[in-house]
Amino acid sequence: MGSKETLCRIRTILCLLLLFCVSCKCSASEFEITQVARLGVDASSHLARKIPDTLFGIFFEEINHAGAGGIWAELVSNRGFEAGGPHTPSNIEPWSIIGDDSSIFVGTDRTSCFRRNKVALRMEVLCDNCPVGGVGIYNPGFWGMNIEDGKTYNLVMHAKSPEMIEMTVSLTSSDGLRVLASAAIRVPGGSNWIKLDQKLVAQGTDRTSRLQITAKTKGVVWLDQVSLMPSDTYKGHGFRTELISMLLDLKPRFLRFPGGCFVEGSWLRNAFRWRDSIGPWEERPGHYGDVWNYWTDDGLGYYEFLQLSEVLGAAPVWVFNNGISHHDEVDTTAIAPFVKDILDSLEFARGSAESTWGSVRAAMGHPEPFPVKYVAIGNEDCGKENYRGNYLKFYNAIREAYPDIQMISNCDGSSGPLDHPADLYDFHVYTGSRALFSMKNTFDNTSRSGPKAFVSEYAVTGNDAGRGSLLASLAEAAFLTGLEKNSDVVHMASYAPLFINDNDRTWNPDAIVFNSWQQYGTPSYWMQKLFRESSGATIHPISLSSSCSGSLAASAITWHDDDNSFLRVKL
Repeated sequence: MGSKETLCRIRTILCLLLLFCVSCKCSASEFEITQVARLGVDASSHLARKIPDTLFGIFFEEINHAGAGGIWAELVSNRGFEAGGPHTPSNIEPWSIIGDDSSIFVGTDRTSCFRRNKVALRMEVLCDNCPVGGVGIYNPGFWGMNIEDGKTYNLVMHAKSPEMIEMTVSLTSSDGLRVLASAAIRVPGGSNWIKLDQKLVAQGTDRTSRLQITAKTKGVVWLDQVSLMPSDTYKGHGFRTELISMLLDLKPRFLRFPGGCFVEGSWLRNAFRWRDSIGPWEERPGHYGDVWNYWTDDGLGYYEFLQLSEVLGAAPVWVFNNGISHHDEVDTTAIAPFVKDILDSLEFARGSAESTWGSVRAAMGHPEPFPVKYVAIGNEDCGKENYRGNYLKFYNAIREAYPDIQMISNCDGSSGPLDHPADLYDFHVYTGSRALFSMKNTFDNTSRSGPKAFVSEYAVTGNDAGRGSLLASLAEAAFLTGLEKNSDVVHMASYAPLFINDNDRTWNPDAIVFNSWQQYGTPSYWMQKLFRESSGATIHPISLSSSCSGSLAASAITWHDDDNSFLRVKL
């Protein structure tokens, strides 16, 4: 124990988190008896142990419109009219037409100037005496655009017309009757596509606005890659500022991305492809996420995830597809192109600005390498036929090219040794509150040698959780105290899912709920804030005794901040 003088400089924080009567069934008469629990903390240095710097982080998956229509601030949904894929006529939803069949005809063709995005929208104005507001198209964004008075919005679009045509771009209420911002633009006649940039300053606030593109005179115009972004994204990187602020408050030590099942795809043809998500946004083809069933333009791509890690001060954990989806697999004998693809992705992140793929990163504005030191080879694929064979191909190639990278296996090594080399292994758990509470001792008997555990997805789900509950967060906190206690074998942990758009509740519960203009943290989010100082802190032995000791969970940590030392006891 420290001296009295030392203890006076320690600020003690007692967090009353957990007091469950789970294993003890207390009768009414028993409640009349005073229940006593004794908690002892041994703060001596010789029994203390440092917790890994990386213990608690966050996991981002493109689910529940977490990225498209969420943390990525793009306001236009399906900006390239590509949601139907490379075929025409393509699906232009949620774009809709202003006018009737006698005044306007809208279709798609493959005449775009973008090599990887050939679908363009063709709009033919048919009316001589068009309505006062004109005819055209509008986009409601992701369940309405949040347009705020006095703010500036940057519109970028590409267009061509055989003859000069004048159009109006405007931000309006959802019914089109109230105009919040408007500007006239002119498309000169000719056969070449031109890029049009226009700033729109809102003269009013509407939480469910839409973008309109209209014309009043006969003519034909082609449009493609229509983007509308707020001018106040976080540090100009394209992220929604208020959602980034909530992540910063968690002080995450790592960011696992971009999935999850999003990485695998229901079929390989719809898996996330990092190459298709880098470079100019106009050139990104986007893809249909067939696990969570919506289209993403991939404006939030591999490069942006690396940027997000940097913004958060978090170590990037790159989860890549290993040739396996939910319904099809690449045989190990044919996996070489996939391995080469991932080696290229690592060169993009870590290579010098003069290397083949590092130069692409530098051209995007980041000449310095990103410090990628963790990769996960697949997601939840351990039981698949080709996983172990494919895994070893990736493992050996990455180990040779980047010996310092820590590789994560999908196979659980908590109860027995793995049959293949790994630095860490994934451990996922979604269950009820009673079950997760009881799992606080899961890693007590795990071997202290061999790869370390990465609890990359955990949460209470089902009736106990609903859309987020105090009961769920208490059980999760109990589980995390067990991870703190066993942090000599558990090196990383993250809750899942992180985000949910209130308009797309595919998976409940989640840590952060938002719509176009509001956001809040569920109890599971606030629970994680109570553990944000644990990474890199010192954990101390505790003794806990009571008549219901099996229903209690506790931990004690100390950490330093400038001139102060802190002791936090979570019970």
